Order: sequence, then structure tokens, then C-alpha cells
Amino acid sequence: MTDNKYLPTIGRLLLAVLFILSGIGKLAAPAATQGYIASVGLPLPLLSYLLAIVVEVGGGLLLILGYHARIVSLVMAVFTLATAVVFHSNLADQNQMIHFLKNIAITGGLLQVVAFGGGAVSLDARRLRAA
Repeated sequence: MTDNKYLPTIGRLLLAVLFILSGIGKLAAPAATQGYIASVGLPLPLLSYLLAIVVEVGGGLLLILGYHARIVSLVMAVFTLATAVVFHSNLADQNQMIHFLKNIAITGGLLQVVAFGGGAVSLDARRLRAA
């Protein structure tokens, strides 16, 4: 396969869209989201809710831009793995198993960004070219 400088950008975009849409959904239903957070026994549902919004919307936007892509992706990978364990740990339920595995796969994609960076079409690459 020939070197394609756009593949990392497409990959970042596809990963980020999931987070941004999820974050927007949480913004549209704050009480329901905080109730769900509380229902799994997490303390401080409001703080957890705000953290989720920052990671999903903020992290998603930064990932699209490729700004500090490695650090952002690492934070998002830890967040995604934690949500898999906390919210989708009933592996006897097929739906929860699917969500758990989806989160594990997303974590893998994010770790690829951690390992290889944002690619040629990113603010990180632009900053390095300017330096």
C-alpha cells in the first residue's frame, strides 16, 4: 500500500465522531446521564458527568484537529477502558458484552494514535514543521 498521509486523519475523525456525538447526547440529557452514572455506584455524578463531557467533546475536537494527539488519545483511551469496566461489565448480557468489546476496540484505535501520533495532516505535524 502506498503511503497515504490522509489515513491517520480519517482514523482520528472516525474515532472522534463517536465521542463528540456521545458527548452531545449527554449535554442534551444531563439529568438522565447523571442518574445513570449514580446507578452504577460512581461517586459525585455531577463531577463524573462534567468529566465525561470534557473528555468526549473536548477530546474529540482536539483529536480531529490533531492537537497534542498522543496525550489526548491516551486520556481518551484510559477513559474508554474505564467506561468499559464500569458501565459494561455484565458480560453475561450479550448487549453489554458487545458494548464492552466495542470500547476495547476503540481503546485499541486510540492507542494506535498514542503510538504513531496524529499523522501528517494535524496541528502537531504543522507545529513540528514550523519548529
